[in-house]
Amino acid sequence: MQNSEKKQAWEPLGGGVEIQVSTAHRFCTDTVLLAHFSLPGPGALCADLGTGCGAIPLLWATRGKPGRIYGVEVQPEAVELARASVLHNRLDGLVTILQQDLTDWPGLREKLRPDEAGAFHLVSCNPPYSVLGNGSTSSAQAQAAARHECLCAFDDVAAAAERLLRWGGRFCFCLRPERLAEACATVQRHGMEPKRLRLVQQRPGKPPFLFLLQAVRGGRPGLTVEPVLFVEEPGEKTGRLSAEMRAIYGDYKEGHEA
Repeated sequence: MQNSEKKQAWEPLGGGVEIQVSTAHRFCTDTVLLAHFSLPGPGALCADLGTGCGAIPLLWATRGKPGRIYGVEVQPEAVELARASVLHNRLDGLVTILQQDLTDWPGLREKLRPDEAGAFHLVSCNPPYSVLGNGSTSSAQAQAAARHECLCAFDDVAAAAERLLRWGGRFCFCLRPERLAEACATVQRHGMEPKRLRLVQQRPGKPPFLFLLQAVRGGRPGLTVEPVLFVEEPGEKTGRLSAEMRAIYGDYKEGHEA
C-alpha cells in the first residue's frame, strides 16, 4: 500500500454522520449529486456498484428510508474505509459492504441473500469516466481505477445492474456528456430503457460537464429531460453555490467551504 493511501481522515457527511476517506479513496460533488438523484424509496433494496469509500450508501441511509443497502467494491483499501464508516455510524444493520468484483456475477450472487438476486429496486454507480486508453492515466493504481476503466468497463456495470434489478427497477449513474450516446445504447442492450436525464453545468454559458441518467429495467421508450442543474448561482462569477446545490448539499456543507 502506498503512503498516500494510508493517510486517512474523518469528514462530516451531514446528519451527524462521518465518513472515513483517504488520499486515494475519496468522494466528490458528482457522488453527492448521484446520491440525491437516485435517492431510494421507503423499504427499497439497493446496491451501489464500485462504492469506493461508501459515500452513496451512507447518504442513502441518512437521507432516505431504504430497506437494505449493499455497497460493492473490489479494492480492499476502499472496502476497509467503507466498513469502518458503516460501523462508526452504527449502520451495520442497514448497510453491508461487499468486497467483490462486479464482473464476477456468480461470486456476487453468492454473497447476496437467496431471494435478492434479481429483486433490487435500485442500483447506482459512479463509474470511471474515461475509456482505458483515452487521456492520461494516473500513476496511482486506486486513482487510475477511479478515472479509467482499468477494473471494469461501463458495459460490465450495466450487465451487473441488469442481473440485480427487478422488472421496473432503476439503474442510476453519471458520466461525462461525450459518453451519453454510448451509455444509452449500452443500457438498452442490457434490457433497460433510459427514462430520466439531467445535465449539470457549472454556470450558464458553460457546457455541461456531467449527466445523470436513470434507466428502468423493462421500461417503455420515452425519455424525460429535466431542467439543467447549475452548480453556481446564475448571473454571478463569485463561485457561490446555487440555491438548488445548497439544498442538495444540505448540512453536508457544515464544516466545508461553500
